[in-house]
Amino acid sequence: MRRRATVLAAATLAGSVLAACGSGRSDDSDAGLIVGTTDKVVSIDPAGSYDNGSMAVQTQVYQYLLNFPAGSTELTPDAAEKCDFEKPTVYVCTLKSGLKFANGNELTASDVAFSFQRIVDINDPNGPASLLGAMKKVEARDDSTVAFTLAAPNDQTFAQVLVTSAGPIVDEETYPADKLLSDEEAVEANGFAGPYTIGEYKKNELAEFTINPDYDGTYGEPKSDVTMRYYADSNNLKLDVEKGDIDVAYRSLTPTDIESLEKKKDDVTVHTGPGGELRYIVFNLKTMPGDGAEQKLAVRKAAASLVNRDEISSEVYKGTFTPAYSAVPEGQTGATEAFKDAYGDKPDPAAAKKYLEDAGVKTPVTLNLQWSPDHYGSSSDQEYQAVKRQLEADGLFKVNLQSTEWNTYSEERVADAYPAFQLGWFPDFPDADNYLTPFFAPNNFLQSHYEDDAMTKLLDAQRVDSDQASREATLAKAQDMVAAQIPILPLLTGAQVAVSGTDVKGVDDTLDASFKFRFSSLSK
Repeated sequence: MRRRATVLAAATLAGSVLAACGSGRSDDSDAGLIVGTTDKVVSIDPAGSYDNGSMAVQTQVYQYLLNFPAGSTELTPDAAEKCDFEKPTVYVCTLKSGLKFANGNELTASDVAFSFQRIVDINDPNGPASLLGAMKKVEARDDSTVAFTLAAPNDQTFAQVLVTSAGPIVDEETYPADKLLSDEEAVEANGFAGPYTIGEYKKNELAEFTINPDYDGTYGEPKSDVTMRYYADSNNLKLDVEKGDIDVAYRSLTPTDIESLEKKKDDVTVHTGPGGELRYIVFNLKTMPGDGAEQKLAVRKAAASLVNRDEISSEVYKGTFTPAYSAVPEGQTGATEAFKDAYGDKPDPAAAKKYLEDAGVKTPVTLNLQWSPDHYGSSSDQEYQAVKRQLEADGLFKVNLQSTEWNTYSEERVADAYPAFQLGWFPDFPDADNYLTPFFAPNNFLQSHYEDDAMTKLLDAQRVDSDQASREATLAKAQDMVAAQIPILPLLTGAQVAVSGTDVKGVDDTLDASFKFRFSSLSK
């Protein structure tokens, strides 16, 4: 789920598009661009969402204390003038002067403290509260100074948390402290201080982003107004970018679509950027099959021994996704291949059978496995049909595949409705911690009833360790523990892809490892 829960897309388009430049709207802004996506918005309100579709909107309209400029993973002041540790457990940010929301209200340190505390207090199951586990307290000392008191000294990741789904600054005069705003209420309140405000808005149909002339931050002056058009399926998305009816296709084209579009270089450009997207199966430790913890673990180990990632990668995704053998995907500093070490890289039916027999699990194991047809791309159907065939091949499992539209899926998965289910993830920030803490810390995003004191200690230790070699050793232990306990079963990791008209500029700059989707540098 993103980003991060992310949460993601399919074979696919994606990533971070777009950012850059000055301050105030210039006279040479073009007439506007159209971006198409199959992603769905759960909530514009930051306290109620932790998914890529919602983050794509929030990135454009909210301001953050810090942010990543296009093409960079170096933290840069956004609403803040500066941020730094005052002492090991106190992180202080000083705001720029003269900041305001698009509705005219001043943006002060009180709004900042309110925004972070509100996410924790509301603690929505689809929200990003788990990202703020390191924050003990936040307070506004005066109009321009906000102080975060942290649970542990020298937290190496907290500054990056300020750029995540937990980081948007909302207007305390228009956002209630104890409940979410609907999307329509958020648009009407106009409590936005980012590069854009929202004009016309029809949820998951159309969103018009208009340049905010008062924005003063990392992204600088947007180059164009942008309309986001939402698609029910990727076929129409592919046709419209091919015909020039939209300027950029962003999440989620199928591998076949991408392959086809790459051959039409006179009409469109296929852009790729750093990977980091993770696809995985989540096991609900409360409702999954098995009588007791030992049997449930045996079922998970059997499943881990039977999946064939290479087959899914080559036959379903044509190499646009590659096998993932850890909770931290290849390419991230500190990543290992813990699942390959524990279960091999090819199916092992004999090992799977032994796990089940030793725990007294009767076969075939009936497993209800849920997937979403409208959130991770149209190839999800083929992906999960392949998983079903692999698990059932030797008679050890009977898999019941079930699909649910994303808006319902995002509610039901956190309500113990699914014994096992599909999720995907774009990282909130480019660090291995972001593939671990949101999933496996207490009160985690997965809401799968996984919690382990030993894992919590490992996660806490690596966050405050400034010695890179020591930190990577701790990260490796955490990944080994995931492979031993299997609260998630990693399947695939993928690159970022976007397709644009040949006259569109700025896309490559935005497909960077920060995984921010920014509109502000797009132009044509």
